[in-house]
Amino acid sequence: MRPSESGPALVGRYRGAVRLFDTARAEIVPLEPGEVVSLYVCGITPYDSTHLGHANTYLTYDLLVRRLEDRGHRVRYVRNITDVDDSILPKARELGIDFLELAAQETARFHGDMVALETRPVEAEPHATKWVAEMVDLIGKLDARGHVYAIDGTAFFDVSTFDSFGAVSGYDEATMIEYSRERGGNPEDPRLRNPLDFILWQPSLADEPSWDSPWGPGRPGWHIECSAMSMGILGSTIDIHGGGSDLIFPHHECERAQSEAATGETFSRHWMHCGMVAYEGTKMSKSLGNLVFVSELSKVADPRAIRLALMAHHYREDWEWFDSDIADASALLERLITAAAGEMGPNPAPFAERVRAALDDDLDAPTARQALVELADAITAGGDDSTAPKVLAELGALCGVRLDRPATPRS
Repeated sequence: MRPSESGPALVGRYRGAVRLFDTARAEIVPLEPGEVVSLYVCGITPYDSTHLGHANTYLTYDLLVRRLEDRGHRVRYVRNITDVDDSILPKARELGIDFLELAAQETARFHGDMVALETRPVEAEPHATKWVAEMVDLIGKLDARGHVYAIDGTAFFDVSTFDSFGAVSGYDEATMIEYSRERGGNPEDPRLRNPLDFILWQPSLADEPSWDSPWGPGRPGWHIECSAMSMGILGSTIDIHGGGSDLIFPHHECERAQSEAATGETFSRHWMHCGMVAYEGTKMSKSLGNLVFVSELSKVADPRAIRLALMAHHYREDWEWFDSDIADASALLERLITAAAGEMGPNPAPFAERVRAALDDDLDAPTARQALVELADAITAGGDDSTAPKVLAELGALCGVRLDRPATPRS
């Protein structure tokens, strides 16, 4: 819910420029958005539950959307569901169920987690399986422009035909080859003209879904999916493209290459990426069995505490989750709720300005959170301004932490 346009919500209405780190330019730059801001964020591949790494990413973009709306923008937020790719199909095969059944189960679980975390609704949530015709058309455009070669039913994008390949990541060729190998690519494939060439279309295995195409029956490659869905809904150029830092290469690099090769236009004006979350000194991964799931964490803590815990870290940093973090955040939530129910406090304007200025400064959630805490503690200490508790509640809502109800008891 957006803050009211009258009354205490206007207190401390910071109107400086929104500045965000742009991955491709490797610096913090003004966002310079229009009245309507288009945002595309790579969504889940629904083969497992939502973990803290997912939550860290989607709460980051939720916070950005809330601040842009607070400034008066309308945000066209699109987040896809990758319900066919090289991750979900083997998992469905392992479980002995149809891949769409697995996708439906995990997508429903994801939606439940997003509702529990009170994220803003997206404008659209396209499923890759519903956009295959558009993907085939997009590959056809690339083929007509000389960017595609096909071997044995597999269509590849020829990166030598796109001069600025590598401009999103800034990685050298050796690093890109290494990441390609680690993240689903096969740079040693003898069919490749260049080890960085990537799959646009591929034949399906006997038990995999298949669609018709000019290159033979098969299914789309991973990267072409987001290009088709993003451009199909938001147009050939978007304001912000986001995701986790693990998507910088190869996914977003390849997305940009194929999109701009097809249209001749800038694909995204701004590239935004979130850091990775580890668990008590170890990389968080399914293979290690140390994923912290949002649905399980919500059983022992109010979901608003999860938000507060994640706000302690800047979105671009890699950081570690410790089990004690949720207890600390739960105690902080209680402090904020108690203060928001108070009667008097200090002049809230400086605190409100600090919160908004922090969010506009590369989405500095830790500084915004600290301003909330300091306003809450000042209210608890007393004062002579009756608007302070209401402004605290409104600032909490701006950050996605509603303070108008008690913390939900957990077992």
